[in-house]
Amino acid sequence: MKVAFISGTSIMNSPLFSSWESRTVDTQYGAVTCKVRRDHALINRHGYGFPLPPHSINHRANIRALAVLGYRDIVSLNSVGSLKPELLPGTLVSCGDYVGLQQGPATFFDAEFKGAAPVISNNLIPMLVGKLAPEFQIQTGKVYVQMRGPRFETKAEIRVVKGWGDVVGMTAAHEADLCAEIGLRYNSLAIIDNYANGLEGTEIDFDKFKDLVKTNQEKVNRLFARMLEILD
Repeated sequence: MKVAFISGTSIMNSPLFSSWESRTVDTQYGAVTCKVRRDHALINRHGYGFPLPPHSINHRANIRALAVLGYRDIVSLNSVGSLKPELLPGTLVSCGDYVGLQQGPATFFDAEFKGAAPVISNNLIPMLVGKLAPEFQIQTGKVYVQMRGPRFETKAEIRVVKGWGDVVGMTAAHEADLCAEIGLRYNSLAIIDNYANGLEGTEIDFDKFKDLVKTNQEKVNRLFARMLEILD
């Protein structure tokens, strides 16, 4: 099955893609490096050099590159913070909707009065959820709240937004918007690496966050290995 993946910093720590061919795709928004093997492609949204912080990611180039390569089905894996006490770190979720009010949507339509209805297609999620079980339990239908970054949210900000959704992150809303504009089907998967700042007494900073991501690395590696088996 021809499927492209978008993931984040955890990919840089995974040996799964070390043998995949590196390819540079030129787009009108910039060049994008991706990994390719047979029918699959992988983009690290932060880049493969010095990782870009969330607010500096060239989302337009990333999504356009996948379209140039002929992909229509996209599976995204995002690192998120939990906004709900019952959604523990280590939990896998799929988001079916999102909130992105802190900044304007990412768009390809700079010179046209045009837009696309926001949607997360999740056309592959029912199949993936079924075939990944029982090894992986994925909670579906969650709502993603996007904040700008690169800093984490203040405790006061989390008190405001925790009623808006289930998890908080910095990237998925932009990716979903851009995919919708050019007819790509965006599928959401996310791993909860931490409780949001202040939730359940959490004090969050980048060093603690990196440790939490490392804790979930083995699970992410195994998840990707299983998805590749399923989608092959």
